[in-house]
Amino acid sequence: MAKVIMTADDSPTIREIVRYTLAADGYTVLQAKDGLEALKVLTDTPADMLITDLNMPGLDGIELIKKVRAMAAYKFIPIVMLTTESTDNKKQAGKAAGATAWIVKPFKPEDLLGVVKKVLR
Repeated sequence: MAKVIMTADDSPTIREIVRYTLAADGYTVLQAKDGLEALKVLTDTPADMLITDLNMPGLDGIELIKKVRAMAAYKFIPIVMLTTESTDNKKQAGKAAGATAWIVKPFKPEDLLGVVKKVLR
């Protein structure tokens, strides 16, 4: 059975690139346009991993990670931050919230798949 990956990004272009990259490698992909929608989807549909942007309206990536980590079903799932932010203080905030890995946009599809395969065992 294919692993299910939830993606949250306010950019339709990034969501499509991520969806296409993951689906082409056999993953089932759930999509959300922001953190609030991602939380709703995760409440209704089980996922094996979360990939989230940092800067989104409504609920940003850091707050999304905190809320997901507080859910019993998702306390230990891999969470990858996929963002344009690359400062050390942002990375530390992501790590403190519970991010497993950090990928800076723009990214190469093979780099995304490499991280996914590494953290989703």
